[in-house]
Amino acid sequence: MTSGMRLPLYWRVCLINGLLFVVGTMALAFLPVTVSARVLVSEAIVLVLGLAAIVGLNSLLLRTSLAPLDRLVRTMDEVDLQRPGHRLPEGRSGVTTKLIHSFNAMLTRLETERSTSNAKALAAQEAERHRIAQELHDQIGQSLTAVLLGLKRLSDRVPDDLAEEFRMIQETTRTGLDEVREVARRLRPGVLEDLGLHNALAALATEFSSHGMRVRRVFSPGLPALAPETELVVYRVAQEALTNAARHSSATEAEIALRRQGRYVVLSVEDNGRGGRGPIAEGAGIRGMRERALLVSGEISVGPGPRGGVRVELKVT
Repeated sequence: MTSGMRLPLYWRVCLINGLLFVVGTMALAFLPVTVSARVLVSEAIVLVLGLAAIVGLNSLLLRTSLAPLDRLVRTMDEVDLQRPGHRLPEGRSGVTTKLIHSFNAMLTRLETERSTSNAKALAAQEAERHRIAQELHDQIGQSLTAVLLGLKRLSDRVPDDLAEEFRMIQETTRTGLDEVREVARRLRPGVLEDLGLHNALAALATEFSSHGMRVRRVFSPGLPALAPETELVVYRVAQEALTNAARHSSATEAEIALRRQGRYVVLSVEDNGRGGRGPIAEGAGIRGMRERALLVSGEISVGPGPRGGVRVELKVT
């Protein structure tokens, strides 16, 4: 880098303007140009053209010097840490090269630190889910089971006038136990650990189908094995996508597919709800899916689907 390129931007602007004034002064001193007491039309034209040349040249030189700063500002406005990879091209020389290099390095550090902190946060979240699911199963679930057994032992001694109310209490307790077990299953996908990703996604589809949204499954054979943390991300993204479809899009049908695309394993979830008919607002659910995808270096896209609903696609390796 030349010594001129090492000058601060302030001094470069001063030198550019000073150079133009020197050129103008020398032109007046050495060229046969005069100005009458009453300015003639020809002289006015020369002055206007000279002024236009000075302003134009000054604008061009300043634009060349400040253009990298404009690109830097635009990139700063567009940066989204959930969509990493935004970088400015670094020139070999120039007053803003060091600034651009520092900005790119800062983005790299922020993305790395964000990924690390998110990994720790999501790991803690999964551990907390595991603990709550265990407590629901071992404490509340067992307590409700004991209540049901006690009610069953008392059923033969209930007076006839209280029999109907007693049966309602039994059914309410049984429904509560089923709901506790379902919440525990959602918090901790034990089938994923025990039977693998295909069976876990099939169980997830069956669970949503039993609640009124028909879910079709399309799983390609011969998919490569994924790391346990990647399988958990795929499962959680599918779970969140189906939950959004059922809860926010009023979908009646959905399709969950798992296939191979080159070196990627691709999960796609499509629904026929109303979520894809307008701009898709990225709430906490979609942001959570993006955070999880980043943890395993995955690529996720959320947009309108071919059936009018929302299509979520996750690519992992």
